[in-house]
Amino acid sequence: MIYELAGSRILAPYLGTSIFVWTSLIGVILGSLSLGYYLGGRLADKQAKIETLDLIILATSLLILFVYMIKEGLLGMTVATLGLKFGSIFAALMLFAPASITMGMVSPYAARLKLNNLENSGRTIGNLYAISTLGSIVGTFMAGFVLIPKLGVDRIVLLLILILLILSLVSSRQKRTIKIIFLVLTGLFFIFPITNKNMVSIDTSYNRVWLSSRQQGDRQILRLQTDPTSIQSQMFVDAPNELAAEYTKYYDLAAYFKPDFQRTLIIGGCAYSYPKYFLEKYPDKDIDVVEIDPAMTKIAREYFNLKDDENLKIIHEDGRIFLNKNQEKYDIILGDAFGSTLSIPYQLTTKEAVKAMSNSLSDDGLVVLNLISAFEGKKSQFLQAEYKTFQSIFPKVLLYQVNNRDRETTQNIILVALKQEDGSYANPDNFQSILANEYKNRVETNLPILTDNFAPVDNYLLKAI
Repeated sequence: MIYELAGSRILAPYLGTSIFVWTSLIGVILGSLSLGYYLGGRLADKQAKIETLDLIILATSLLILFVYMIKEGLLGMTVATLGLKFGSIFAALMLFAPASITMGMVSPYAARLKLNNLENSGRTIGNLYAISTLGSIVGTFMAGFVLIPKLGVDRIVLLLILILLILSLVSSRQKRTIKIIFLVLTGLFFIFPITNKNMVSIDTSYNRVWLSSRQQGDRQILRLQTDPTSIQSQMFVDAPNELAAEYTKYYDLAAYFKPDFQRTLIIGGCAYSYPKYFLEKYPDKDIDVVEIDPAMTKIAREYFNLKDDENLKIIHEDGRIFLNKNQEKYDIILGDAFGSTLSIPYQLTTKEAVKAMSNSLSDDGLVVLNLISAFEGKKSQFLQAEYKTFQSIFPKVLLYQVNNRDRETTQNIILVALKQEDGSYANPDNFQSILANEYKNRVETNLPILTDNFAPVDNYLLKAI
């Protein structure tokens, strides 16, 4: 189970955390374990020896070490050539099937070794499977609550290799010198893991985060990514509060539609790019930030110049859970949780979530939401469904095109939903550069409204990429 959970983090930076990735990972590992059970049983019936079990455990450790060495190159090639759905299956097969097969061989082989007579065979097999299941339970909780946040994926994989090597070393003395050599080499990797000096990799309870820098003209930009297809946040190093991502500038539409706003809620903090800008531009306004991952806030403080402010309130909670129980009223809700086509939280896309947003707004409040889709064509299904969902709750829904791209291309789209069709808006001359990019064509609405019961967001986004 530790290997499976670590596997999800190995795949996530390249393939995301969609239902396709989890389906591929779980299906491949279960299938491989089943094959391993079959092969282990057949092999044990021929001639069960402790030396053979030792070799199976040793082979498992070496296969995992092989995965550690090739994972980044293989995943980069997989994403580029096979896409998300088939790439997920192929990557899971190549990286996790071989070691899972040999892991599966251990249980029936160990059971055969422990069977001394038929009278206690049921008890022997039952005890072994009980211990195996208990180990899986402990491993699951250890990985999720302790190991991944504390050690990171690379060291977890290396720790598994070390444990398996030690087990094979103590179970049999065959080829002891070779095992010791591999043990020392893995220990060195554990202490000094292979890292990219141009990139910082951080594992949190929710994401594997990459930090990197690049030059834009004569300016340096620090970028945060949780997958390879998009940049979740970025910052000009010489001006930390300036907006570096073009789509974030469109959140100022809120000040146009409701110039007398006072309280703002933003769902999705990430590196806190817009909240920092907001606090500087509107020093007399309040902003609450709902960010699910406390480690992301820590990253923002350490790398992205986030500072405490009396007008800033940070809530570490899932955005949907917060909306469900919120009793406060906000003038503006900003949505910045849809930062990737590979891992959009579907629970924030549904009619129930949109209704909760409306309930959290003042009578003339509005939502400004960044989403990723195409405006037209086959890649626009997510926009079609989300637009229709917002129309079912809000009387007026507008769309804005952030970049001058082909409208059948996947891109950032800004959705504005108003609780009142008309209002006292600010001087449009001050917002002309973004108001001019309103998308006024008709949006197809043939797809059903997204609901908690039916929200095939992953399928819509698969077509977008």
